[in-house]
Amino acid sequence: MNLSIVIPLLNEEESLLELYEWIKRVVQENNLSYEIIFIDDGSSDNSWDVIRSLQHKDTHVKGIRFQRNFGKSQALHAGFKLAQGEVVITMDADLQDNPDEIPELYKMITEDNNDLVSGWKKKRYDSKIRKNIPSKFFNWAARKTSGLHLHDFNCGLKAYNRDVVKNINVHGEMHRYIPVLAKNAGFTKITEKVVQHQARKYGVTKFGMNRFINGFLDLITIWFVSKFAKRPMHLFGLWGTLMFFVGFLSAFYIGAIKLLHLYYFHIPTRLVTDNPWFYIALTTMVIGTALFLAGFLGEIIIRTNQDIERYRIAEEI
Repeated sequence: MNLSIVIPLLNEEESLLELYEWIKRVVQENNLSYEIIFIDDGSSDNSWDVIRSLQHKDTHVKGIRFQRNFGKSQALHAGFKLAQGEVVITMDADLQDNPDEIPELYKMITEDNNDLVSGWKKKRYDSKIRKNIPSKFFNWAARKTSGLHLHDFNCGLKAYNRDVVKNINVHGEMHRYIPVLAKNAGFTKITEKVVQHQARKYGVTKFGMNRFINGFLDLITIWFVSKFAKRPMHLFGLWGTLMFFVGFLSAFYIGAIKLLHLYYFHIPTRLVTDNPWFYIALTTMVIGTALFLAGFLGEIIIRTNQDIERYRIAEEI
């Protein structure tokens, strides 16, 4: 099969039939064997009924239904698991992504040997305050932390080599950073294509302002995993050692000053334990030790897993 088109959706009954007809016309004009996978992420309207009716009349259509809303990442993960095409293309169901982009995206994977092609909605028809400005900020932050020079990480219109979608795990709300997940998995041929963005024709957007808070937290997670997933001691060990020595030197200084006043100048002073800075120094030492041990245990776990993986590969050979 040439092409799998994965479409997550939530309450998009009005646009599904039009989207299906549009995709069908484009892929048939280009003589591509295909499947269309709709993932209903817990819709409360008649979206699933529309998908079922499309399935009954066209064997190219497949459907997955979630009993409740799990989020776009889980929907994409389910679609990726089911996809059989040589190239996998994702798009949103609200008709804001243009199916006419499919043939060129397909060629950029098959002929140009790219692993992933991310759409870039250079001209957008969204609200500037709710979407455009926050998206520019997150895309800038994602570029800085990931090293990938993409303009639009969160564009729903993307094309993947089949190996990419079978080797990444999209969970939480990581769908925004799939290119980064692909890079971390070893897929380096990642590029972008300017795509046509269209104004929403039916319904309203399903994303609120909370997605930007979640996106920022996910970006921190991605940055941490990219930098330190394979060497946690470099982070926890460094900060743990630094905090321990700062606390130790502070406690040593407090004790030395106490002895100096008491035995050399014969000046009575408060007990060391009456000094609040003593407890700050002690707490710093405890936190530093805990961080160092976290890094040490992380290194042991990673090395153990690597040894198990090497043994498994050796057994297969």
